[in-house]
Amino acid sequence: MEEKKHLQIKEAFQRAQKPYQNHAKLVTALKSTYNQLEDKEDFHEKFIHFLKYAMIIYRREPAVEQVINFVAKFVTSFYQMEDEDDSEEREDNSFLNCVFNSLLESHNVNSHAVRFRTCQLVNKILGNMPENAQIDGDLFDKINEAMLIRLKDKFSNVRIQAVLSLSRLQDPTDEKCPVVNIYSILLENDLNSEVRRAVLSCIAPSARTLPKIVGRTMDVKENVRKLAYEVLAEKVHMRALSIAQRVKLLQQGLNDRSDAVKEVLKKKLLQAWLRLSEGDVLELLHRLDVENCPEVAIPVLKALFSLSPIHDFVQDCKLDSRKLIPLEDLTAENVLHWRCLCEYLKSKGEESEVLLEQILPETAIYADYLLSYLQNMPVLSEEQRQDYACFANLMTKEFISQQLILILGCMDITEEGGRKHLLGTLQNILILPATSTTLIPLLAEKLLSIVNDDNRRIQTIAEIISEVRAPITTVDQPVDVAAIRKRELKLAEIKVKLFEAKQTLEECITLQDFNRASVLKEKITELERMKNDLIKAAEQPESKEMRVEKSDPETLLKCLMMCYELLKIMSLSKGIDPTVKEIIESLILPGVTNIHPAVRSMAVLCLGCCALQKKEFASQQLALLLQVLQIDNAKVKLSALKAVFDQLLLFGIEPFKTRKGDDSQSEDAHIITENDEEESKKIEEEEAATLNSLLQLLSSFLDSEFSELKTEAAEGIARLMFSGRLTSAKLLSRLVLLWYNPVTEEDTQLRHCLGVFFPLFAYANRSNQECLEEAYLPTLQTLLNAPATSPLAEIDISNVSELLVDLTRPSGLNPQCKKSQDYQDFTVHDSLAIKICKEILIDPTAPDVRIYAKALNSLEISSSSTENLLLLLNEIIEKVKDKLCQRALEKVKMKLTKDPDVGKDYTERTEETDIASENTAENEEVNEAESEATAKLKSTRNKAGRGQQRKAAETRSVSRRKTGRAVKHSSESVDEIPESVPVSSSRPPRLAKTAALEKTRMNLSKVFNREAEQ
Repeated sequence: MEEKKHLQIKEAFQRAQKPYQNHAKLVTALKSTYNQLEDKEDFHEKFIHFLKYAMIIYRREPAVEQVINFVAKFVTSFYQMEDEDDSEEREDNSFLNCVFNSLLESHNVNSHAVRFRTCQLVNKILGNMPENAQIDGDLFDKINEAMLIRLKDKFSNVRIQAVLSLSRLQDPTDEKCPVVNIYSILLENDLNSEVRRAVLSCIAPSARTLPKIVGRTMDVKENVRKLAYEVLAEKVHMRALSIAQRVKLLQQGLNDRSDAVKEVLKKKLLQAWLRLSEGDVLELLHRLDVENCPEVAIPVLKALFSLSPIHDFVQDCKLDSRKLIPLEDLTAENVLHWRCLCEYLKSKGEESEVLLEQILPETAIYADYLLSYLQNMPVLSEEQRQDYACFANLMTKEFISQQLILILGCMDITEEGGRKHLLGTLQNILILPATSTTLIPLLAEKLLSIVNDDNRRIQTIAEIISEVRAPITTVDQPVDVAAIRKRELKLAEIKVKLFEAKQTLEECITLQDFNRASVLKEKITELERMKNDLIKAAEQPESKEMRVEKSDPETLLKCLMMCYELLKIMSLSKGIDPTVKEIIESLILPGVTNIHPAVRSMAVLCLGCCALQKKEFASQQLALLLQVLQIDNAKVKLSALKAVFDQLLLFGIEPFKTRKGDDSQSEDAHIITENDEEESKKIEEEEAATLNSLLQLLSSFLDSEFSELKTEAAEGIARLMFSGRLTSAKLLSRLVLLWYNPVTEEDTQLRHCLGVFFPLFAYANRSNQECLEEAYLPTLQTLLNAPATSPLAEIDISNVSELLVDLTRPSGLNPQCKKSQDYQDFTVHDSLAIKICKEILIDPTAPDVRIYAKALNSLEISSSSTENLLLLLNEIIEKVKDKLCQRALEKVKMKLTKDPDVGKDYTERTEETDIASENTAENEEVNEAESEATAKLKSTRNKAGRGQQRKAAETRSVSRRKTGRAVKHSSESVDEIPESVPVSSSRPPRLAKTAALEKTRMNLSKVFNREAEQ
């Protein structure tokens, strides 16, 4: 009975493997055995001996993991009795130190399995210790030193466990803490995403580490970005981040391509920040600076609305009895919240109509409310604009006004009375001199959305422009000396008569002639009135009401903005009616020559819109637009560039052809003479020269130093090509080079536009692929001939070749194109293969032959061109001396001879080959974990080769790669531990699955028994 009470070490390790074993009871039993032993050293040796059996296993077997957990708990239990007795404390520390010393001696061995288990045990032992635990200083230094070395281990799982082990040894208050320093380095530079995740979960946030944590929200791996947001939500206070950092985090998270990252941002980070703002949405908005970043605040509010009961937000909206926010209480935060809530409720449709009615007033009431706010908008003088406080107050009021105008989109304008009242109010607001130019486009857009008929729209805008351009004003009349002299004489005459009447009145009163006195009294009253009128007329200057035309830049800009909004919404079939023609002659054309760039830019936009209404008008104004493109400043050039591209898209090249010779034709058009033929040829040559010069002018903006002009030119040319208006392999080559050029790395809009354009254009039809095929060799030759100082020299030529090969794949064409006549037996890749072969034969010793050979190996070649290609390949193989090229060409030749119909299923076979190679790599990794060191080195070299092949296969995708520099974190370490139990593609029954798991599950008991028998 006593022997059963003393648990032996071997039995403890055997029982610890079982999944349902209570480790706490096992630890207590083994601890009791340890306490009753006199020879502690023997126990230490046996314990370490049995532990080594688990430490040599690299795979995450359940039995091994159970043993590791048991060992960690058992070793930690000695620390918990530290304060009871000094003698026991020394004994406990001796065992703890013995285990740690044994582990640390093994951290640098050749077996990566032992290194992994060593770091894992150190991590678990330190993790099981209480929060206020203390260890010996020497031991601390040894652990710290060993784990810092293991952070540089070549196996990612060893590095992960080392990172976890050091989490309790870091000191964020120490600027020279080596753990924090190496954490920061790993966080930015480690190639394995799981290592970066481990560092993120362990690193302590501080002023030094916070930028590193924030930077991981832009990691290439979804799981790392997701964890970064979780860490920021749980460990970092909102006040520790600047407003710019908060806005950037929200902007990136809400626009992340991963739905999981978006969910973490909405459900964790946003909710954490809302709690820190005491649940006040307006306070949260205040901390995000919504006035300068409304594009971030709006999706934030929508996310909050979707995650909480909408009734709460409706009740929190502080409105008065008229369902309005009092004018004196309007702020940037509450008006944006009001607007977003209205838009959110309206987007929900009928289910939220009742709630929407609770926060929206009647249309007429809101129109008066809007007018009363905009009437009080301040107009700053030049001195006041220099004062930051005054200017900031104006910007805030303009932001509030914009939100109030946007709320009009949620109003119900079906009721006739409210709609008319709103229409009149908007007209009055547009006429107000205090209305800012920033509000004009919004006001005009809302006004035009109420009016449905184009004729009424034109008439309404024309009337408003007339009122703004030439308002009724009171003008003082010039002084007339003769009139003043005449008035003075008349006044003197009245005074004389008045004096005489008063004397006569006194005489009548003396004589008591009261009848005559009453008559004289009335006469005196009349004379007094006439005298007062003349005196008043002399004091007040004469004035007259009349219309005075204004030509200041602000007035012209307002009128042109309203005109532009009208022209944008007008139907293209409307044409140019007399009212629009008058606006063109009196406002738009004079605006093109105005001295102020903002006025010129808006006038050019209006002129471009007018040109879309009529082809003849576009032809007439072409010279003016081309002149603007050549001599004006960048902002006006941008407007002209948009106008020219719009006309090309709508009308094609017709308006741009010269019309010389049309008027000089002979009256008898049926008689064809030699002179007529010569004249027609001359006209055709002139038209071709005009078109070439136009394309040269437009394409010259691709090299502009202004990114806006470069982006607009690239986008315009791409649209012309995609619509079929333009076909040019030369321009297509320039677009490819522009996309790859490192100079455009910061221009995200340009790269995004071209990245979307290339696959859509290439796979639309065969003719587009033929254009790309024609651009292949010129593009590569441009890169090969680029000087070392050019940015083009940094581009990976092989990657460009792979992109063009992928875009010209016949298998990538749309299914509709494959059924049409365009999908012929002789494919684009066949033609490209012949061109590449001829290019190689020109100079078989050139260094670019390797790129061409690699491209040939990636082509989908049909059976129709096999014979010709084999002849060319035989000739090339004889002349090419480079062994790598010869092997690649032999591979192409073998492919053609074995499988003539290569083009049909080449893609499917390539995918199967990649999958097979990946499976082989995984199996070899499992074997490698159990093999000797020499075998591991050999396997690692093989895997590196396979990794390069896989990477080359991946680069054939259409997605943009970084050029000329190493891409961090783009590929993961190949030393990951595979799953212990392979999962079948079909789901087996539960019993069969359980039996399979039992067969593959490792049991250390057999090893222990075998060792005991020996």
